[in-house]
Amino acid sequence: MRSVTYSMNVSLDGYIVGPDGEFNWTAPDEEVFRFTTDETREVGVYLLGRRLYETMLYWETVDQNPSLDFSTLEWAAIWKPLPKVVFSTTLSAVQGNARLASGGLAEEIERLRAEPGEGDIAIGGATLAAEAAALGLIDEYRAKVHPVLVGGGVPFFPQRERRVDLELVETRTFNSKVVYLRYRVAR
Repeated sequence: MRSVTYSMNVSLDGYIVGPDGEFNWTAPDEEVFRFTTDETREVGVYLLGRRLYETMLYWETVDQNPSLDFSTLEWAAIWKPLPKVVFSTTLSAVQGNARLASGGLAEEIERLRAEPGEGDIAIGGATLAAEAAALGLIDEYRAKVHPVLVGGGVPFFPQRERRVDLELVETRTFNSKVVYLRYRVAR
């Protein structure tokens, strides 16, 4: 069965976006970018909320810029064809290899798990991840912890009054002092 993973950059104080809406502190160096590219290769389908989908639209046309370096073009070449499911009540259409969700999050994940296919079901965006966590649908949490305190904003972890026990699967410290933590939900 395909695993559902939630992977995002996060500040040491637990936010994916600061109080000003900025996330420029998450800009990866070459080592972290390579790691993220390799992590994305393991994804079979990506579930996004509207805000993250709109942010990621940049990658639909970035490959048309001939001055970009190989790493950026390589990541775009992986991201563009990756199937994406967008959860939105305000969008009527999406671009690229994306479709609007036809059901609720639990139904979409159940259907995707039942379909033949390789790769993880990745969830992006705190609101969508919070819903998946509340439903007990996330199998792994993957955080790239950046050495910065942003003081507020959008939290990485859902603010639910529910205990979830985790097992540490992997950890890695990059030269930039970003720390990768991968936890599996203990079931």
